[in-house]
Amino acid sequence: MRIAVIGAGSVGCVLAGCLAEGGQSVTLVGRSAPERPGRGTLELVGPGEGRRTVEVERRDGAAGLPADLDAAILAVKRFDLEAATDVLRDLPGVPAVTVQNGIGAEELVAGRRPGAGLIAASLTTAVGLGPGGEALWLNRGGIGLARMEGEIDELVAALAGAFDAGGLRAAVYPDAAAMKWSKLLGNLVGNATSALIDLDVSAVYADPALYAIERRQELEALAVMTALRLRPVALPGADVPLLARAFRLPAALGRPVLARILGRARGGKMPSLRIALLRGPAPTEVTWLNGAVAAAAVRTGIGAPVNATLSRLVEEAASDPARREWFRGRPDRLVSAVVGSLASG
Repeated sequence: MRIAVIGAGSVGCVLAGCLAEGGQSVTLVGRSAPERPGRGTLELVGPGEGRRTVEVERRDGAAGLPADLDAAILAVKRFDLEAATDVLRDLPGVPAVTVQNGIGAEELVAGRRPGAGLIAASLTTAVGLGPGGEALWLNRGGIGLARMEGEIDELVAALAGAFDAGGLRAAVYPDAAAMKWSKLLGNLVGNATSALIDLDVSAVYADPALYAIERRQELEALAVMTALRLRPVALPGADVPLLARAFRLPAALGRPVLARILGRARGGKMPSLRIALLRGPAPTEVTWLNGAVAAAAVRTGIGAPVNATLSRLVEEAASDPARREWFRGRPDRLVSAVVGSLASG
């Protein structure tokens, strides 16, 4: 297959590397492309696999993209997604694959590219970029795929086979919404709380008061899924139904179990929102994480006040360095802010 990967960050490079390793013809589009686009190499470092070098085509924009692409993977942050779809403006018939965290990416792409074919994807392996630009694949994980629009079941199956051939476990799901919401449950874990207080997830789960916030945000998300008639599904490398059951346990039982599980889950990588806040004033994806839970709760009439509060606090911290410093290293202030918001609401 001929596949374009739009976005040369850690996710894009790992996906491009896996597909190239599996024998596909891959064009990687992103700002890290060389001054003279053309054939180049990409180093892929996977868990227990050592260092592998694969060949990809590198581009710094849409110019030169093959007209007969089989698929285009949009591997950018959610707030860059509109610009990424613009790269495919002159290729209206090419099916797109969305790998963004959170809820809403598929609806945006479908609205901007009607009739093109759309595949939702959920990546469950932690990734990063090394000092030399190598793509770091930090834990086993995998990728889930689900058809959203178009008669493209054969393409979905072919992509799953391509990822498998490149060493990334792939699974195909019949219900894209259940898959994306299940991934969201994992994205919420230790993310907004860790970001606001600038402490590791282990510190969050060691604190009963912080765990109460974590547990409440997950239970709100599960309630929204129930209202939407969705059930958690297991993702490659992520037993989400087990995670849901652990959060439903009384805190005294669930907290120590989850602390052990989650300490190993991220492959040593910081949660995404914490990384975003450490970079200083900049957009974050919280609107499509906690914010998406809060918005869906409003639509279903059940409410999700903890998710709404965490979304607001992260947005405040992302735009105001003083607000960010107020919470840094102070779990008590975060707990007070959440409890106060609940009381006033």
